[in-house]
Amino acid sequence: MTVGTGSPAQARSAVPHAPEPPPAPDPAVPEPRTAARAAAPARTGRAAPADTDPRSTRPGARPAPGSGPGHRPGSEPAPGPGPDPDPGSGPCVDPGLGLDPDDLPDGLVVADETGRVICFNAAAGRITAVPPADALGRPLDEALPLEDLKGSRWWTLTDPYGGLATRRGQPERNLLLPGGREVLVSARYVRAHPGGPVRRVVVSLRGTEARRRTERSHAELIATVAHELRSPLTSVKGFTATLLDKWERFTDDQKRLMLETVDADAGRIKRLIAELLDISRIDSGRLEVRRQPVDIAAAVGRHIHAHTTGGQSPDRFFLRVRPGLPELWADPDKIDQILGNLLENAVRHGEGTVTIEVAPTTATSDGEKGTEVTVSDEGPGIPEESMGRVFTRFWRGSKRGGTGLGLYIVKGVVEAHGGTITVGRGPRGGAEFRFILPVGTPAHLL
Repeated sequence: MTVGTGSPAQARSAVPHAPEPPPAPDPAVPEPRTAARAAAPARTGRAAPADTDPRSTRPGARPAPGSGPGHRPGSEPAPGPGPDPDPGSGPCVDPGLGLDPDDLPDGLVVADETGRVICFNAAAGRITAVPPADALGRPLDEALPLEDLKGSRWWTLTDPYGGLATRRGQPERNLLLPGGREVLVSARYVRAHPGGPVRRVVVSLRGTEARRRTERSHAELIATVAHELRSPLTSVKGFTATLLDKWERFTDDQKRLMLETVDADAGRIKRLIAELLDISRIDSGRLEVRRQPVDIAAAVGRHIHAHTTGGQSPDRFFLRVRPGLPELWADPDKIDQILGNLLENAVRHGEGTVTIEVAPTTATSDGEKGTEVTVSDEGPGIPEESMGRVFTRFWRGSKRGGTGLGLYIVKGVVEAHGGTITVGRGPRGGAEFRFILPVGTPAHLL
């Protein structure tokens, strides 16, 4: 299955350098139109605004560099002709892009060459609990007081304006806001030219809640896997060690029983490892589907036979196959995985008759044909408040047992086929799982 990136370029206004004093004009040579070129509109398509900064010596002149912290005399770039790559003194995000800083999902803080905040978007205010209006115009280290995990002031350590001229920024790291709240911070230093003074410090802020949820999920997964592996491995180790040490003391029947137990536990470990691999592929979007024609009614029959040979009564299952099933192209191993999980879930957690119905249906809104499979039981069902968590990791029903990963994998496999799966209450009160798979005919056969 083919599973279904760039960033907008940032417009930068061109502000010309002050020209060298011109020589005396030659009356025989027409005067070049340098003034017209100097007043040309910026590359963003808008006329460059006049700079009214009181530190300017002429209208439109840029403030003298070096007034910010960390300035070293003699570090100013030499004047010369041509456009200046400095972003200019306009807003932190160019309106010509049709983008407002408050539209950004992450916090954005921009300080100018003097170290004062000129942009503090709404996300930054939400993350830091500082109103943007209170932050604008303040020194960066006051508007955004950050400390590392050891309690050292971050701006003092990094010194963006007075540090090495070769530095381009700071990678993302965990820092602390006042009150001990953690935030993910990265910074970029914008220079007029390589090695020149810093003209902008652009800081990105992100909350740590999503990362913490991911870390907790990974920790839970590791703890669950360790627990589920411990029991079968203990059994395998114990029986094999006993057989090796005291082989002659056991009868053939006793040896067979021990070896069958070892084989069953080894199969349990193999299934758990397969589940972990499936979860990894689902989370990364790399779950491969190798399509071929599948007789899904026959596949259901095989799973029912496996349960009956394992000790379940044949009367426990009722299979209904509707006529007119379309030809289904799917991964047969993945279909077996879906059916195996749903039937095992119904047998283990449900009661009464397990009904499996296979019927033709419309799989998508554009009228594509598909196959619908419904698995229901007559047990107590799933509480309404738990319906939304059934397909999440580690969800277990009222009866404990298993890893709680089976239904999460089922949902991922169904969606990898382009299908959908839902859960609800069956006609006789038990849980009812229904999944729909599109025909999935390969394009070269259409």
